[in-house]
Amino acid sequence: MTAIQRTEPGPGQESVWDYPRPPRIEPDTRHIRVIFNGETVADSTNTLRVLETSHPPVFYIPKDDVRTDLLTRTATETFCEWKGSATYWTVTVGDRTTSDVAWSYERPIDGFESITGHLAFYATRVDACYVDDEEIQTQEGGFYGGWVTQEIVGPFKGPAGTRGW
Repeated sequence: MTAIQRTEPGPGQESVWDYPRPPRIEPDTRHIRVIFNGETVADSTNTLRVLETSHPPVFYIPKDDVRTDLLTRTATETFCEWKGSATYWTVTVGDRTTSDVAWSYERPIDGFESITGHLAFYATRVDACYVDDEEIQTQEGGFYGGWVTQEIVGPFKGPAGTRGW
């Protein structure tokens, strides 16, 4: 396996290789928005940012700041070694539906209780996500849901060949 070459962060940037394992949760008051089929599905300045080694941050949005009337729970479940069992949500706006667009931890493992009552969104499955006025880039690969902004550098886990990192 080739050694991973950490990108050195510039002024005002963070390296995902400086994020901890297990992940750290920190409050974030920047303006977070999720857009799907012309509707704002989530809009918050009271999110939790989960930071884990090699991963772009995942923003967990309080359900009070999400249009839950547009979401339905699906049968999909996954398990995270750090956070526990995740449940998934489908969004429907007008004539468009996307399955498993968001996930939540209804009863997370000890140490991650603060994300209870929050939803995280796959940017790849909606039209746009914003951190303040910056439209984020999606994390490559279909499994992880990190949001890539100009403030972070990688390389990021997710693309082909990075599963064993």
